[in-house]
Amino acid sequence: MVRSSQAQSFTFSSSAYFDDRGPHGYAQPITERVNPHSRPIVSYYFPKGVGEHHYGQLHPMKPHRLTLTNALVLGYGLDKQIHHIYNPPLATRAELETYHDKDYIDFLSKITPQNAPSHRTIIDSFNCTEDCPIFSEMYTFCRMSAGASLAASRKLCSRTTDIAINWSGGLHHAKRGEASGFCYVNDIVLGILEMLKYFPRVLYIDIDIHHGDGVEHAFYLSNRVLTLSFHKYTGDFFPGTGKLSDTGTPSSLGSHFTLNVPLLDGINDSMYLTTFKTVVEDTVTSFRPSAIVLQCGADSLGCDRLGAFNLSIAAHGECVNFVRKFGVPLLVLGGGGYTVKNVSRCWTYETSVLVGTSLPDELPRTPYDSFFRDSLWKLHPPLTGRVANQNTAASLQRITIAIRNKLRFLQGAPSIQMQELPPDLEAWLEEERRGEDEREDGNLSNGVGGGNAVAGEKRNDRSVRRNEFFEGDADVDMEDGVLVPSGSVSVSGSTTTTATKTRGSSSGPGRKPGRGGVGKRGGRGRGRGKSVSVSTSTAGREDADDDTEDATPAPPLRSTRGRGRGRGRGRGRGKATAAATRAKDKDEHNTPDPEPEPEPDHDPEGEAETDHGTERQSERQESSTPMELDVDI
Repeated sequence: MVRSSQAQSFTFSSSAYFDDRGPHGYAQPITERVNPHSRPIVSYYFPKGVGEHHYGQLHPMKPHRLTLTNALVLGYGLDKQIHHIYNPPLATRAELETYHDKDYIDFLSKITPQNAPSHRTIIDSFNCTEDCPIFSEMYTFCRMSAGASLAASRKLCSRTTDIAINWSGGLHHAKRGEASGFCYVNDIVLGILEMLKYFPRVLYIDIDIHHGDGVEHAFYLSNRVLTLSFHKYTGDFFPGTGKLSDTGTPSSLGSHFTLNVPLLDGINDSMYLTTFKTVVEDTVTSFRPSAIVLQCGADSLGCDRLGAFNLSIAAHGECVNFVRKFGVPLLVLGGGGYTVKNVSRCWTYETSVLVGTSLPDELPRTPYDSFFRDSLWKLHPPLTGRVANQNTAASLQRITIAIRNKLRFLQGAPSIQMQELPPDLEAWLEEERRGEDEREDGNLSNGVGGGNAVAGEKRNDRSVRRNEFFEGDADVDMEDGVLVPSGSVSVSGSTTTTATKTRGSSSGPGRKPGRGGVGKRGGRGRGRGKSVSVSTSTAGREDADDDTEDATPAPPLRSTRGRGRGRGRGRGRGKATAAATRAKDKDEHNTPDPEPEPEPDHDPEGEAETDHGTERQSERQESSTPMELDVDI
């Protein structure tokens, strides 16, 4: 009996992992669903098994914090508020090599705790020492975080989501060819490079307590990425960079596109939020980013194992909420944070901020309740006031003024040309411009010069045959294939048609001289006499070229004014081709002219010009017999 009672006192159900909260309740899950149009579309990325990796027993980095975060997110029911939850694929070797060196990726893919003692020299060269130890499945862990950030960036580029969350990312210290600060692969740089394929300008904001030196170094010479880091800076605090005076390489594209806000120990919520909101708003106004990447390192919280700030979870989440309100595509990443229980609570709360849901202060019941026993299972434990505040209002104001002065050098958001135009597209655009010039000059009309038309272009102007005449704008007097003249003059048994109104003729204001009528000949009609020529037969040489006309058209009235080839071609003909010119002359020869204007009975100059025109017409019409007659207009 004694053994039985002792066995009952040590059952699994009485272990510390299943705490009896007593009077302390737990949050009820959120069950309502949200229509996609009512809130921004949020995508959540959690690589399966990412929290099972282990840096080492004494190492401050604990990937297990990601498992706790995901458990709280699901326990609160936030998965019902998130539109898309993904288990992203691992990043490929080629994707990692878009930024990192090939030999460094070779090293990460081959090194293991078993073969590490025999590669001590190469391990030191890649800085995989105490801060960045070699652990089991290290290469897989790197591919998980990088693959999630790449998938989130592509989701934003496709504009199928507004906010993408990857708490496993945010490893901002890794360099191109070495590890640094617990970071082996810089997933932030890889994600930004992917976003730059679509977004012209990307703003990177870092609220980790450590300076984001890896991201700053990667884009130090670029004006398409502006890096803004809020961090502790004392000169000897890791990584030792991030001075206020660091603004990028002088006389380079990246000059003034690097901003640093160095802070001292113990900064509280009000000071941090005031500085953060002022600087971020000024930066967004000047840079006008197309997308924002926000690194939410939770080591800036109070009571962090490696941090020295006094920020609460609510203030940390207010920074995220302030950036969210700008309404631009947003990639939210994790980062530092070495007190596991506070990191998981912080990122869970910020997930609710991003989806627009308020959470109760009581934590939901999860298998990890023992982590939160000391705070009585609260979402917002007291974290402030543990470190003396060394920042003053005057010092923060000087930093704000300095940042504003640096932003003045931007001179507005840079204009970005995403890529050069291909040569074939350049030729197409040149042909397009040339076609527009020819259409303005009147050389591109239906049936004439059609080879210059742009493919797929629709024309709306009327198609006029040689035997068509218009009484109005759209009137064709044609009955049963026989032309019914609108006016006629009987001369020696033959009928001559007089066009009362021709296509394109205009005498209204704003009409350019020399472009009236079908033929578009120069001249205003000065010197047109009463003598007109009527041909009793068709023009033999030119009519022989037209095989599409079966019936002989009625002979039109033609004014002898301007029939010479050297007269009516003077203006705007520099770009017309020879074929277009011959077709135009053919059209002029067989198309009626506008109604001649009344002139005085005696015009010596007009009669002289008419006589010259008659002589040139007689030379061209070898097989026809023109005759002169007087017609009263």
